[in-house]
Amino acid sequence: QVLLVESGGGLVQPGGSLRLSCTYSGSLFGLSSMDWYRQAPGKEREWVARITRSSTAAYVESVQGRFTISRDNTKNTIYLQMSSLKPEDTAVYYCNTVPPSVWGQGTQVTVSS
Repeated sequence: QVLLVESGGGLVQPGGSLRLSCTYSGSLFGLSSMDWYRQAPGKEREWVARITRSSTAAYVESVQGRFTISRDNTKNTIYLQMSSLKPEDTAVYYCNTVPPSVWGQGTQVTVSS
């Protein structure tokens, strides 16, 4: 069974940076594309970024140029490096496989002065 654990969230000032991590427990990590999502209070869950098994990346337009997704197959981990953070980036961030499997608990990112 797949288990996903997100970490690295926190409180950061506008313009700051954070790096999120997502560790995948399962045997097929290296064969899986992985996504980051986020859900802001009162809003639908939103897709943020994808990394394929060959490390090709894609992003939602609102984070293009500010966020970078990466993966380390030796650690069954994906990362989301977030820079130039804005208050509208405040959300709980989740990772998942493609297609989605079970959801983890997420990690809270709050951008505020």
